[in-house]
Amino acid sequence: MTRYIRRAITLCAVLLVALVLNAFRVQVFHASSYDGNPANRRPTIARYGQPRGDILVGGQAVTGSRDTRELLRYERTYRDGPLYAPVTGFASQRYGTSLLERTEDGVLSGADPLLAPLPLWNDVTRARNPGGQVVTTIDAGAQRAAYEGLGARRGAVAAVEPATGRILALVSAPSYDPGTLSGTGPAVAREWARLNADDAKPMLNRAIGQTYPPGSTFKVVTAAAALDAGVVKDLDAPTDSPDPYTLPGTTTRLGNEVKGCANASLRYAFQWSCNTVFAKLGVDVGLRGMTGSAARIGFNDRGLRIPFAVAPSNFDARLDRAQLALSSIGQFDTRATPLQMAMAAGAVAGGGSVKSPYLVERTTTRTGATVRTKGARTLRQAMRPGTAAKVRELMTDVVAKGTGGNAAIPGATVGGKTGTAQHGIGNSGTPYAWFVSWAQADDAMQPAVAVAVVVEDASAVRGDISGGGDAAPIAKAVMKAVLRSADRS
Repeated sequence: MTRYIRRAITLCAVLLVALVLNAFRVQVFHASSYDGNPANRRPTIARYGQPRGDILVGGQAVTGSRDTRELLRYERTYRDGPLYAPVTGFASQRYGTSLLERTEDGVLSGADPLLAPLPLWNDVTRARNPGGQVVTTIDAGAQRAAYEGLGARRGAVAAVEPATGRILALVSAPSYDPGTLSGTGPAVAREWARLNADDAKPMLNRAIGQTYPPGSTFKVVTAAAALDAGVVKDLDAPTDSPDPYTLPGTTTRLGNEVKGCANASLRYAFQWSCNTVFAKLGVDVGLRGMTGSAARIGFNDRGLRIPFAVAPSNFDARLDRAQLALSSIGQFDTRATPLQMAMAAGAVAGGGSVKSPYLVERTTTRTGATVRTKGARTLRQAMRPGTAAKVRELMTDVVAKGTGGNAAIPGATVGGKTGTAQHGIGNSGTPYAWFVSWAQADDAMQPAVAVAVVVEDASAVRGDISGGGDAAPIAKAVMKAVLRSADRS
């Protein structure tokens, strides 16, 4: 009898070991296949079984979580949702995630292994860590100034810190409240359908996902290209630029909106935005020189991420001389995101180097321990430092004596460039109003902010929209907010 008992014990032990080994095999080697099975709801239930980590602006959470007491327990909430939607994106139990909610999902959901003190133990136990935090570079005052400045008009604002590439404001209008997409009920489905059917495209992030003809703001790039190439050596010397200018190889004559552009100096042409001078300068620099200058500033870069992807700005590499002339004044097929034009202004303000723009300062655990950090990184040298100094001088003249006077700030040096970009068939559409600028406090060592504003106000009277009148005051408000923040810090 004792022998049979021993055999039964041995058999039970073998079976127990087999069960443990099989459980280990399933959890370690086959877990991913079970996790990915559509019939398995356990990962989804676990994902929403704890509060999501928060996205922070200026040390304050602009997101939260609400306990629904349902199977998918915690829903995402947003503070000032429309204000920060171009930064946070949405986190929906029904439609997934976007923008920072997507790119930083591992930290926010608690799935990132770096949140765990013992990552291998978590792999075995299938435990999920508390959601971490994402600390953004956004300046709350600048963000609100941009949002309130645009108001009910369509458009976008991007602001960066020239010395580092930190994104200080990222605003798109009209916006939406991402909190309305958080749950799973029929109201969420109705809101999703409404937002996607809206002609105003409130979920389009115009600051980084929409490109516009930059118009005369592109003359910042053309001026830098002409100075770097040695086509212009003296800002005050006359240029060989007829008015009107006949586009090469055509009978089309390009004119100006102001007088005095014939053979104008680069300083006068930049200050009063003479199309004829810059069109001819682009041709004189040549296609290779212009494409190279545009590329160094960031045009045609398809890999830019902040950390979510940015739509590439375009400067065609295959143009005839007439097309090159138009492209050099921000027309033809030249297109740019507001972030790209803020980077261009930042390159001028920052001594000629383009810093990699970034939106996340660092990620942390729920208790604040740093997980990852992001620092300043130079993407490329866009122009020579001497060229940047001369273009800064040109931009300062625009605000002090030219078309950008609405951006002037007492106690600070401000440089800017206005633009009114034509678009539509036969340029019949309401022009886009642009303004790009930078600001440096009189007692500061370097510029604090570079800004790009575009206003696409379809309800405006065509003759009443302008970069200096519509976009410059918004840029001024953003720059003042950043300068105030710099004074407090």
